[in-house]
Order: sequence, then structure tokens, then C-alpha cells
Amino acid sequence: MYRLFVGLALPDFIRDELALLQDGLPGARWVDPDNYHITLRFIGEVDRYTAADIDSTLQGIDAGSFEMSLSGLGLFGHGRKTRALFAQIGSAPELSHLQSKVESAVVRAGQPPEPRKFSPHVTLARFRSPHPDHLQSFVERNGLLGIRPFAVEQFVLFESHMGKGGSVYEELAEYPLRLPMAWKAEAQRAAVEAG
Repeated sequence: MYRLFVGLALPDFIRDELALLQDGLPGARWVDPDNYHITLRFIGEVDRYTAADIDSTLQGIDAGSFEMSLSGLGLFGHGRKTRALFAQIGSAPELSHLQSKVESAVVRAGQPPEPRKFSPHVTLARFRSPHPDHLQSFVERNGLLGIRPFAVEQFVLFESHMGKGGSVYEELAEYPLRLPMAWKAEAQRAAVEAG
């Protein structure tokens, strides 16, 4: 069985910037920066035939590449019931468009529809019993992330492996996004000029 999800891998410079936050929050179980990602669709456990069907439908997605950015920190839960600290995603209609195409493809491959609303984020830390004052103070101190935007040029089918130290994510397949027309024209001009 394969435990799968579809997501976006983050560039190294984003991982490095987010990893700098991993300090000053007692009780936090920090996510390994190698595992930072944005989930587009959690799938769960499937057999190899279903995994192949999902891969096939994901290959058929036609969506353009785009830029996006992170826009602050947030918390899932409240007070002592806070479950996670996350980096928020700036407004990106193209991200929602891509996610809806991924959702449709996964459903066409025979999976049930996702009942939860899409809430794009990057999980940074998880908690068992956090101290609310520490959480609020941390978010206030670090809430203004100054990380430059990044290009999203592909999405990924990941497999999640459970281990003693937590989950490890393996990229099983990458699906390129097409270049927007403006980028194509610029690339063609550069190729002509390069001769």
C-alpha cells in the first residue's frame, strides 16, 4: 500500500528562511525543513493499481505556472488546543485553480471527494499541549515573513513513509505546469538573441 498526497515542493531558499524560525517556542515539535510542502490533496492509502490510475489522471492536468508567496504565520486551533503553527500563503488564484484541477483528477481516478475546504499552508510545527502566551508572542514576533515570491512550475505526487522520527516524504512523480504565454514569448526572444 502507498500513502499518497499531491502537493507543491518548496524551493531551497524558502525552506532555509522558514527553518530560521525553529527556535524560541517551548513544546514545539518542528517539522524537518526537508518535509516543508503545500498539500493540494491528501489521498491516503491506496494499492499500486489505484496509485497508477491517480498518476495517469494527474498527467492529464493542463494548468499554467505562476508565482506565489508566503504572507505571515497562523495557528490551527486555539489556546491549549492549538495543534499546529503554519506559514500562510498569499493570495494566489492560480493556486486555487490548480488545486481544483488536482481534486477533479483524483476523483476521476476513483477517490472520494475531499470534504474539507482547501486551506493552503506550510506546516512548521506541531504541539501536544502548548502554552497560549508563548504561541501568541511567537506569532507576533515572527508574523511578518519577508520572503520573496517564488515560481511554481510543477506539482508532485508524494508518498509518505512513517518512521520513528515522524513522516518522511518521497517524490514519486513530478507534473510540469505550462509556461504562461508572456514567459514563452520572452524565452523565445532570448533563444533567438542567443542565436
